[in-house]
Formats: sequence, C-alpha cells, structure tokens
Amino acid sequence: MTQTLTIARMGHQGDGIAETPNGLVFVPGALPGEVISAEVKDGRAEQFDLLEPSPDRRPIHSETYAECGVAPMQHWADEPYLAWKRDVVIQTLAREGIETEVEATVAVPQASRRRLALHARSGPGGRVLLGFKARRSWRLVELTDCPVSDPALIAALPGLAKVAAPFLGHPKSAPTLHVTLTDTGLDVDVTGVEKKSGGLTADVKARAIAAAHEADLARLSLDGDTLVMARQPRITFGRATVPLPPAAFLQAAPAAEAAMVSRAVEAVRGAKKVADLFCGAGTFTFPLAEVASVIAADSSAASIAALKAGVSTAQGLKTIDAQARDLFRRPLSPFDLKGCDAIVFDPPRAGALEQTQQLPGTKASVVVGVSCNPQTFARDARILIDAGFRLEKVTPIDQFLWSTHVELVGVFRR
Repeated sequence: MTQTLTIARMGHQGDGIAETPNGLVFVPGALPGEVISAEVKDGRAEQFDLLEPSPDRRPIHSETYAECGVAPMQHWADEPYLAWKRDVVIQTLAREGIETEVEATVAVPQASRRRLALHARSGPGGRVLLGFKARRSWRLVELTDCPVSDPALIAALPGLAKVAAPFLGHPKSAPTLHVTLTDTGLDVDVTGVEKKSGGLTADVKARAIAAAHEADLARLSLDGDTLVMARQPRITFGRATVPLPPAAFLQAAPAAEAAMVSRAVEAVRGAKKVADLFCGAGTFTFPLAEVASVIAADSSAASIAALKAGVSTAQGLKTIDAQARDLFRRPLSPFDLKGCDAIVFDPPRAGALEQTQQLPGTKASVVVGVSCNPQTFARDARILIDAGFRLEKVTPIDQFLWSTHVELVGVFRR
C-alpha cells in the first residue's frame, strides 16, 4: 500500500526517517522536511516519489555514486550535510553521557582522495570492469566518474583494468585493487585472488607485471607481497619522506590528514616527550617530533621499519624511538610510558580499549584521540573521563566526502 510520508530527520546511516503510527520508516535518499509517496515494507521504502522536495536538495555529482551507494549524501547541500555529521558525533558522545564542545565539521575538497578500493569483474566481450558494488547488492557498478578522487586515479583506470585482467582467470577469484597515489606514483595491492588451487602460474604473473609496467605503476603487490617495483612508493609526513610498505595504511585524503595532524601537534605543544600509539608509518610521528621527542608504537613491523627509514631523511627532529608492538595484546604500560607528558593514539575502528585503560596510570597531562569510529571513541573517552581527564573539545572531520562516515580528533586534559 502506498503511503504519504514526511521525513522528520536523518538517521546515522544516511536514511531519511519518517515517524508513523506504525513506527519509524527508513527512506534511503530522502532528506529532512521532504514529503514523499512510497510503498513501505518492513519499515523501509527503497523507492519513492518526491512530492515536496527540500530546498537543501542538490543535483547529484556522480551517476556512479548514485547507483552504488558509497556516497549516499551527495544530493544534500553542504551546510546541513556537515551539520548532520557534527550532530552524529554529539549524539554518539551523549549515549556515553559525555558533553563537550564539538567544533564545526572540517570539510575536504573534491578531487582530493588518494586511495580507492576497486572491485574487478569480467564484463561483456571479455572487457574488465572496475568499480564498486551496488547498494545492497553484489552487482558491480563500473566506475566512470569519481568527483571525490584525485584525477590521477581516474586517469589510470584503463591501465588498472589491464592490470586486473590476469587475476580474473580463476572462477573463484574476485580481485580487489587497492590503489594508493603516492609521491612516486601509483601503488597497487591486489586481494581476493584464488590461490588455493595451485597458486598463480608464471604466465599470469608475467602478464600482470607487463601490465604494471605499461600502466607505469610504482609497485604491484599481491596480498602485500611485491610482484614488481619500478620505483619505491614514498609518502611525505612532515619533514620526512617515508618508503611506504605494500598494503600499508594511509589516510585517504591529504586535507583530512593535515587537519588531524595540526590539531594533535597544537594540543601537545609544550610537551617534552610524546607517545604516538598506533603510529603506522609515521603520519603523526614526524610532525610531533618537530616539537617533542616521540615514542612511536604500532603492531605492523613493516610500518615501523618504514618509519625508521624515514628518520634519516628528515633534519631538525627530536628523538624518535619506534617499536613494533601489538597494542591490543601488549598495550604500553605506565612504566613503558614513563616520562611521557602527552599521548596521541589513532587506533583502527575497534578503538583502543586495552591501551586506553593504561593511560590514567601515566603522568601524561594531555591525551589526543584520533578516531574513524565515534562509537568506540566515545567508549574509550568514558574511561579517560572517569579517571579524571576532561574532554576539552572534539573536531569532526569529513574525510570520506558524501558518505555516512565521520572521523574526529578529541583533546583530553587532566
């Protein structure tokens, strides 16, 4: 049965929400204030007719994104969209009983994303398709336009399709190309290739390597193992130039990274010794080392080795002590962090529960939490607040443009 619905608000997953006598109805693609007509099934309306559009509705930026759903907020005007992300952070903190200053969301420019994960599939006539999965489906939507990504990534798509072709030979293979734009060119790591049935033949590897040369890739790797490297992929962190390991983590947008780093450095300014936990290859380590000596720790031995290699490229930095350590199983204790008067931590989505529990026992007067998951950040923040820290402020950062994803930087002081 068709219903007329008024969208009351936007949900955390980017669906418009209508309030009805029978409960909430979630409507993907609808905006607050809009009146729609739709068939409702199990509390959802996947398609609708727009009766009264919101004045905040905008023409979409990308047909590809409209179909695949990786940027479901692209039809919303910038101001309410960024305000909504700020509200998501406020509400998530409130569920843990946390109130603090939440700054305006930091926006990133279009055409600035430097990382893409592209699914590869065989198309009609043997043509290789690269793109994203359709919303709520396994169907592949071919990437033809991508206004959020650096133009160099889009220009490389024909060459990347040729690189993917050799990996599609096995019927169980579903390759994904993890493409990173580095200072020295494109670094591509391929996952999802069937290897249990005898592995890749020498011919397949030779064709992939030839395609990598033709596409002028800096490096091509398979599940983190290098197949061919024409140039060492390098990235700049502060004053250092770091040789990026295969499949290494890197912030998706340089502008988002800069916003995070500047806030972390400013918060710890005046400290003599800083711990950089979950440091990766040194995103925060090197800028922090311009103002204080740094203990850097991460579970990835390859990232720590890259960080150490980057130390020799930078001048005028304070001492950096880098160590490979699983901070979930063996978090740094107050003894390990002796002398640190400031701590920065940037964990994966799971948060840093085990490590956070150790921080109140240190002498650190300031802690900076960087997070890609407001829920686990709020959980970890509660631990610090209960131990006597005050969450001074939080800055939401819109690293993944037009998505429902929001990142943040929070500053705690004892």
